Amino acid sequence: MHSFIGDPIVVVVHLAVPPDKVWLALTSPDEIKRWYFDLPGFTAATGYQFSFEGGSDPAHPYIHRCEIVDVSPQSVLSYTWRYEGYPGETLVTFKLKPENSGTVVTLTHEGLASLPASNPDFARSNFEAGWNSIVGTSLPKYFGVAVAD
Repeated sequence: MHSFIGDPIVVVVHLAVPPDKVWLALTSPDEIKRWYFDLPGFTAATGYQFSFEGGSDPAHPYIHRCEIVDVSPQSVLSYTWRYEGYPGETLVTFKLKPENSGTVVTLTHEGLASLPASNPDFARSNFEAGWNSIVGTSLPKYFGVAVAD
């Protein structure tokens, strides 16, 4: 396993949804595209590779290249994340923890310091805003629930 440099980004949300439903949202291609990115054929299996396009300029999207490195059903989904044509590799991890009748979802993105500091698109603040929007807003909205305190 790699050692990733730099302080990780961590986003935590408490959802009034059981872990099995959150796991389905993280691993089913039909569900993933409703709150995250369209990942046709996505399979939650170690070694599975996937890619998607994203970025602030639709005319010049970044190609994200990812490979799943850890899967523990209804508990952990972790994958490497890099950009085609750029140095650096990061690690994205979703951890699910049952709590009462809901789930605590913790997203961690490590290794951002390995990305080119000269590219403003790779600024930490952009990743923080992106993950807060995806995990803090889009995921709860997908379930039709407010984020619990």
